[in-house]
Amino acid sequence: MRYPTALILCLLFISCYNPERNCEDFKTGTFEFEVYLEGDLVKTTFIRNDTIEIEIYKDKRDTASIRWINDCEYILKSLKPKNLAEEKPIHMKIISTSNNSYTFEYKIVGKNNKQKGRGVKVD
Repeated sequence: MRYPTALILCLLFISCYNPERNCEDFKTGTFEFEVYLEGDLVKTTFIRNDTIEIEIYKDKRDTASIRWINDCEYILKSLKPKNLAEEKPIHMKIISTSNNSYTFEYKIVGKNNKQKGRGVKVD
């Protein structure tokens, strides 16, 4: 008899949990993102203000415009796309934050395939 009550209470507690989302703290600044590509750990640096994001990857810079949808979501659009893939805007969503980092998910606008990442604020 106690098992169903405990299970219901547990499910209620889990469903009411909302991760911390102080997105304002991550709208501007300098951030780093690391990912494994073809077995190598690579680092990308992002410098972001309210309207522009500059990505620095392997000493190359790419600039994108930012259009904020709400405090935690924005659309990135490359200002100088080099191919058709870079012409497609990217939807970014901050899903949780901590003191100096945030977890985000991103996808190409109109597609369903989401990826996740973690950015660390370095400045």
